[in-house]
Amino acid sequence: MGTFHFLNVKEGDCSIIQHGSRRVSVIDVSNARHPVTASVADSAFTQLMKAYSDSQSNSGNFGQKDFPVNPIEYMRHHGITDVFRFILTHPDMDHMDGIKDFCEAFPPTNFWDTKNTCEKDWGNNTRYREEDWDFYSAIHDGRLNSGPKRLTLHSGDHGQFYNRCGDGSIGGDGITILAPTPELVANANDTDDHNDASYVILYNSPAGRIIVAGDSHDETWDHIIAHHKDLVENVDLLVAPHHGRHSDRDFSFLDILRPKLTLFGNASSEHLAYGAWNSRGLPIITNNQANCVIVDTDGNVMQVYGTNETFARSRNSATTYSVARGGWYLGWIAPLAQSAAE
Repeated sequence: MGTFHFLNVKEGDCSIIQHGSRRVSVIDVSNARHPVTASVADSAFTQLMKAYSDSQSNSGNFGQKDFPVNPIEYMRHHGITDVFRFILTHPDMDHMDGIKDFCEAFPPTNFWDTKNTCEKDWGNNTRYREEDWDFYSAIHDGRLNSGPKRLTLHSGDHGQFYNRCGDGSIGGDGITILAPTPELVANANDTDDHNDASYVILYNSPAGRIIVAGDSHDETWDHIIAHHKDLVENVDLLVAPHHGRHSDRDFSFLDILRPKLTLFGNASSEHLAYGAWNSRGLPIITNNQANCVIVDTDGNVMQVYGTNETFARSRNSATTYSVARGGWYLGWIAPLAQSAAE
């Protein structure tokens, strides 16, 4: 079973890939916490459902960023019991919020990290936990007595299981590393701006190509277009860089990618780059609309589901709920030839 999950985790990132090999990749994490006691959880769930019900009267704003999921509980609900690789795109706290709890619940076999020299100056005005940074730092610096195997990989690298089979042939879990390069990481360390040291991952699924872009910025996309243009042209699904925010960036990379569907994370609407996609006629789904997005990557096309029924019905009046996927059917991402014909 091949499935891609794009989770609603506040203003952060978390994507999950269930590969056909039955290995699981997790790319970034946010809003991860050890589940609370049953009595507290029941009370919180009751309050959440009342607030969710009240929100359904607002047809213009689906308000789903107020109802984030906990990745630990989400994965257990979907029957995921272990993580083969955890990929931290870059060392921003909105990409590792709750990483200590998450790795205790699902100890990853491998941990992808960059050779960053990032440091944090902790103050009182942050919603993030210093213990998460300390846990990550212990992995990064090799101070964790027992833990995952830390891998530092770069654009174009090849290796067993992520894009090579056990016998060394091409395949594995279909992961291509588009970025970073050692030069991008070195420049990020010099400037202390680690967005352009983000991993950018291309997942070649049976149903099409998915790009998870981290917080990649202009220099990263200059590299990708120069060296991997053939891999990213007319991509099927894009997880927007930097959650879909403006970020004072050049959006000309979209003219090459032309994604059939782009997924946006959460941010204030005035900070989201809707215009860059709308002006190019590129469709978008946001966490604030669909809550979590689940993509069936097994067949010839990508079947897309969302966990917010109201949004699903607004897009597809004949939507049905899939128990197997845990979401309401939104539609399918057409192959390029069919898209052009329609």
